[in-house]
Amino acid sequence: MASTSNSDLGGAAELFTPQPTIPSKSSYFNPISPFTDVYERFNQWRTDLGLPHPGTVENLQKEVKATHLTNYIFDGARADLTKSLSANPLFQVTHSFALGSQTIPSSYNFGAIFANQQIFLQGGVDHEGNVNARLNQGWTPTNITKVQAQATQNMIQLEHDYQGQDFSVNAKAINPWPADLTGIYVGSYLQSFTKNIALGVESILQRPSPDIMELSTSYLAKFTSNSKNWIATAQFQTIGGIQATYWQKLSEKVEVAADLQLIATPSRRDAVATLGAKYDLRLATFRAQVDSTGKVSALLEQRFTPAFAFLVSGEIDHFKNAAKVGVGVMIESTSLTPEEMGMPPQI
Repeated sequence: MASTSNSDLGGAAELFTPQPTIPSKSSYFNPISPFTDVYERFNQWRTDLGLPHPGTVENLQKEVKATHLTNYIFDGARADLTKSLSANPLFQVTHSFALGSQTIPSSYNFGAIFANQQIFLQGGVDHEGNVNARLNQGWTPTNITKVQAQATQNMIQLEHDYQGQDFSVNAKAINPWPADLTGIYVGSYLQSFTKNIALGVESILQRPSPDIMELSTSYLAKFTSNSKNWIATAQFQTIGGIQATYWQKLSEKVEVAADLQLIATPSRRDAVATLGAKYDLRLATFRAQVDSTGKVSALLEQRFTPAFAFLVSGEIDHFKNAAKVGVGVMIESTSLTPEEMGMPPQI
């Protein structure tokens, strides 16, 4: 029989002797782990739904505003001369002239724009010395801080946008004063609930003085078709106002839009309906609009070359028996070569 030595027994004992274990960090109790687990599961559930981004509250009626004439109509004479000095980063200057208008005095404005992937700078000064400036700083593709200021009117606006996967948040402060918290504060949130429906809320807090505070809230809704060829929006204000819009793209060249605004307060009851259309030609854009106040407007932007455009604007107010006519030109020039502009070289 083979005998077993003490050295063999000792080696076996050392081999099978259990060693004390040191608990890892993950084995300790984490009081917030249940909440983080629920949050991660909720985010995963939202990601699996594949909800689209709803846009922002500020651009809720973007398509309607681009179709209607509200932001484009003018009267008198107007000229915009733009010169591009750099393409990347973008740097251009603009000289704007306006005279003969029935609504605004004659003016001259000099403006400049500088922009790259993270920063957008815009500034302007008119013939009376009024200075305005705007700064957009993109920290990440989803976080943007905006600052606007007007020196002569003592106005400053601070704003921050956050764009989530299926929601958007905006916070804004106009003339805030940290000492007594006076100013105007605006907060908005827009969330996609389905692939076609987005709902949101916007609140405005006004504090002209420390002892006066007014709060108003609006509820928003946005409906988008599956093919995105029509969009309907609605905004309900607790103070007694309703705004509803509808935009539809009939073809690649034709867009129509309708806007209805209702005001029902103890001191005022009013309603205005606006219907407009936009037609894109190869080198021209024509907009026409009619509203319930008796105004009929039209604007033609004819681009003869990529650097020269001629504008004709007209408006007739049937109820007031008044008319406005405007003409304008837009001239763009550049000192960049075709290669610097990303165009094929001229032969």
